[in-house]
Amino acid sequence: MRFLNNKHRAKGLKAEEEACGFLKTLGFEMVERNFFSKFGEIDIIALKKGVLHFIEVKSGENFDPIYAITPSKLKKIIQTIRCYLSQKDPNSDFCIDAIIVKNGKFELLENITF
Repeated sequence: MRFLNNKHRAKGLKAEEEACGFLKTLGFEMVERNFFSKFGEIDIIALKKGVLHFIEVKSGENFDPIYAITPSKLKKIIQTIRCYLSQKDPNSDFCIDAIIVKNGKFELLENITF
């Protein structure tokens, strides 16, 4: 796992906090934040209409943050989701989403796949 400097980590945590507020306005219920496994981390786990949403938050100013979610990153997210579900509820319906934060604006991309 890569270690981030404090400024970069603080920026990421701020984006995640604001993303939670954004999700609440869309009717999501926050379940858990920053779930870690040996494979990686899930930024936000939220529930809406009986479906668990595993949400990756990416922010950036001078580039399109969606490109930070690579196939390798997605594989780690999926492995981490498997760990979460095995601990909590293996039969849960779920999807993988992303929230892109750019220039103070939020965009929810639901059910991302590559």
